[in-house]
Amino acid sequence: MTEPREIAAAAEEVAPGLWTWSISNSNIGGHLSSSQALLTREGCVLIDPVRLDDAALGALPRPTAILLTARCHQRAAWRYRKELGAEVWLPEDAAAADEAPDHTYADGQSLPGGLRAFRTPGPEWPHYSFISEGDPGILFCSDLVSGDASGALHFIDPAFHEDPAATRRSVEHLLSLPFGILCLAHGAPVVDDPKAALREVLAQSG
Repeated sequence: MTEPREIAAAAEEVAPGLWTWSISNSNIGGHLSSSQALLTREGCVLIDPVRLDDAALGALPRPTAILLTARCHQRAAWRYRKELGAEVWLPEDAAAADEAPDHTYADGQSLPGGLRAFRTPGPEWPHYSFISEGDPGILFCSDLVSGDASGALHFIDPAFHEDPAATRRSVEHLLSLPFGILCLAHGAPVVDDPKAALREVLAQSG
């Protein structure tokens, strides 16, 4: 199974109806793995969830869906499907996961919680990000960039990506989308001008 053994102690509310939590994931050398919960009029969704302390999870709205941006982000999805009854969504072109998902999705598809999936290749072809086009828009970015302890963003090591040039193009595409909060699979959310932070990443690596 791909579920990390670590458990996050608490979730932080980033904005009304948006929470995040992280672990130092021993499955990836102790690097930070981050997850989010988003409450919308359609219900609460978990995105790439690592395990959260039971009491902290119980304090959040009960989720109705679990959205995975990629097969490599299964994390605690199957545990929470069993415990909470939330249905799991996985990319339709992903390789076989530890368990069969309840639903699959494709590029451009609408997902629970009013999110839209869009392909962000680079890490691998079946890699997606999600956007919630509310006010502010929230972008859930999968494996293109990570955040360090200071909050600065960096490209993830290209050695772990099948097409680093495509990763850069995917980040460039993000700048055309309507969002004011950037949530990461590896790092704290960026709420202070996230597009400027992405432009800085592109400039530093250009």
